[in-house]
Amino acid sequence: MTQHSISALGGRYAKHIAPLVPIVSEYGLMRYRVMVMCEWLKFLSQKDIVKYEDGVTETGFQIFWENYDDKSYLRIKELEATTNHDVKAVEYYIREHFPESVWPWIHFGCTSEDVNNVAYALMLEEAGNICNTELLKVEKALKAQAENWKSISMLSRTHGQPATPTTVGKEFAVFIRRISRISKQIGQISQAAKWNGATGNHAAQAVAFPDHDWVLLSEEFINTFHILEWNPLTTQIESHDIQAELMNELSRVCGVLIDLCSDVWGYISLDYLGLKVVKTETGSSTMPGKVNPIDFENARGNFEMSRGIARILAERLPISTWQRDLTDSTLQRNFGLVFGHYLVALKSLQKGLGKLEVRTDVLEADLECHPEVLGEAIQTVLRKHGQADAYEKVKDLLRGNKVTLDELREFIKTLPIPEDDMSRLLLLTPATYVGLSERLVGYIGD
Repeated sequence: MTQHSISALGGRYAKHIAPLVPIVSEYGLMRYRVMVMCEWLKFLSQKDIVKYEDGVTETGFQIFWENYDDKSYLRIKELEATTNHDVKAVEYYIREHFPESVWPWIHFGCTSEDVNNVAYALMLEEAGNICNTELLKVEKALKAQAENWKSISMLSRTHGQPATPTTVGKEFAVFIRRISRISKQIGQISQAAKWNGATGNHAAQAVAFPDHDWVLLSEEFINTFHILEWNPLTTQIESHDIQAELMNELSRVCGVLIDLCSDVWGYISLDYLGLKVVKTETGSSTMPGKVNPIDFENARGNFEMSRGIARILAERLPISTWQRDLTDSTLQRNFGLVFGHYLVALKSLQKGLGKLEVRTDVLEADLECHPEVLGEAIQTVLRKHGQADAYEKVKDLLRGNKVTLDELREFIKTLPIPEDDMSRLLLLTPATYVGLSERLVGYIGD
């Protein structure tokens, strides 16, 4: 029961990760194992390596694994309690549902890691697709906000201090560009899989059927899954380099999304962005008026959890002593934590983005309070006209001093610059000094 779960994913966040549960859970792993073993039985028949008796058909194997359910899982776990070996338990479970003539072929020429590596590869592909769908929703929301807010001026903060103004939409567009790039890289990753026996040499298969090309058959079998990349050169385990690549890319996109959550949280703190009030929600247990940015905080925490676990897996999975050690087996059982926290975070971020509204009055007032940000424009125009001490002149006026826009304009009138440049500077305000921000929003891509 969820109230007894020691993980937030199995308790508080259980409903949010429901689509992942049949995939990255122990239940899901067993399902993939049953599927892979049944697909191998089909493949052996298709290649005329074995002809099944007693009315057994290739279609029968597919129907069997497609009907896998909770009862199937519980029976496998019962068998595992005796075998103390999860893949062997799956083999014995399949035996219970097919005639004895099929039994010798259920795990023929395989090592457990042949079954496991394909199962995990399929798991990662399917879990990745679910999370990518949610990431695309985040991108869509950000794109809408970038477009809607591309002309709304906002004071920038560099080193936490007032700096050259930007627009709200342009700052959102920066994150879209970052997320989109990594998302495309993730989409180009195809998980690798192998099917070559105990130490990757097809030794047992070649002895049993020396006239068959087992290297070619291995490639053909992996290709039957369509979405996997065949790896012909391995030890007992597939090397996990591509699994590590996926974990690395997930940790990178989590890092960008953490940055987004932090920035939005800060803009809410400055009152640049507001949160639409949900009347039924409570912001604080003691301060009735508060509307807290909890969705962004929740998202940030879960992105950090996902990133942390993904980094551990990325660093450790490619390392295996000699031809095999079981470290990877322990680590791979935590893929669900990576995807689970990632999915919770994406949903929280979507919820938070949906509540955002721009406080234009606050933005305008803040810009008006900081005419000193025009100093960059003034000294740049002076440089244009050969003033070697342009920076120093403006620095002497502004640094450590609080000037008004009128005082700044009086200073501009004293500068030795052509009338057109002077007119342009005199018309400038912090709200209009945003450069090409609006145009740049158009570079977020499709």
